[in-house]
Amino acid sequence: MAKPPVPEEVGRLLEKANPATIATVRPDGQPVSVATWYLWENGRVLVNMDEGRKRLEYLRQEPRVTLTVLDSDDWHTHVSLQGRVVEMVDDPELVDIDRLAQRYFGKPYPVRDRKRVSAWIEVERWHGWGAMENKDVTHH
Repeated sequence: MAKPPVPEEVGRLLEKANPATIATVRPDGQPVSVATWYLWENGRVLVNMDEGRKRLEYLRQEPRVTLTVLDSDDWHTHVSLQGRVVEMVDDPELVDIDRLAQRYFGKPYPVRDRKRVSAWIEVERWHGWGAMENKDVTHH
């Protein structure tokens, strides 16, 4: 099991079902960010996308991403994780999207007729702010 590249208090924040945004890079270099569900597991981040999402296309061309997680109890407390997608796998049985839906809503994902793809993000650096340490912290 990989050791998370973040302190314990940051890991605790990431373990909660908090709101998050993911930023990807379009082929023309323009960054694009959208809301997303995530799962922090073994020091990596799992996200899952519908096969028709543009961000999936962008990630296949440019694997660098940033995931920003806001503490649902105090959005001033947040952490941004910069890294890259190191693994993409089809989710034909909807196992991963169901894990995410259970985490956020307590029930399986309702759309069962669309193909899904899971992506694992390896964190290379992070930056946090707020109550987790009551200060601005950065790790490269």
